[in-house]
Amino acid sequence: MTQQHDPTTTEPETPSQIFHPRFAGFYEWYAHLGTERRLTDPLRQETAGQAYGVVLEVGAGTGLNFSWYQPEQVERVEAIEPDAAMLAYARPRVRQAAVPITLTQASTEALPFPAATFDSVVVTLVFCSVRDPAQGMREIKRVLKPQGTLFMFEHVRSQRSVMAYLQDAIVPLTTRLFGQCHWNRDTERVVREAGFHIANLRHVGGSFDLSPHLVLQARRP
Repeated sequence: MTQQHDPTTTEPETPSQIFHPRFAGFYEWYAHLGTERRLTDPLRQETAGQAYGVVLEVGAGTGLNFSWYQPEQVERVEAIEPDAAMLAYARPRVRQAAVPITLTQASTEALPFPAATFDSVVVTLVFCSVRDPAQGMREIKRVLKPQGTLFMFEHVRSQRSVMAYLQDAIVPLTTRLFGQCHWNRDTERVVREAGFHIANLRHVGGSFDLSPHLVLQARRP
């Protein structure tokens, strides 16, 4: 049987091909709004601000976590980001950080590090846009040391069926406008299925929030 080409399907982008300058510019502007910072600053403190040892930051974006790393806790940070447009904003923030940071263009699904390299991993607002979340989480588990800690906050699938249905309906729009952002990802399930032991978890946002957040700490067995 002849397989027909699906015009809505695209080949996965390699890191060197990912370049969303309009979204990067919008994100840089939006992230500094007062309303957004009142939400995200405490969550960055709760994740990046708690990282320790040799740290991997997955999906560094424009580098907004860099100022939250504490020199008394962190030896150094390896930060990866696949989008070249995001990297342009992140590079100046490397020089402003209080800890050593190395910034590399790479994808979550193919981390360029040996196994059991990192004491902790920080992931903030990333897994909505990872093309293969399960593979990305397996890679994080691979490079994290045994008993190492994953610190994560993400906007995730609503726990209310009506809101989850609305999220499903708008995903074709959000993926086109916001750098492949899927508002309906069940990231908690991805973490659990990768074999992490979740130590702390809480949901942020109201019952009718179209973009609720999840904050968690998880241990690699």
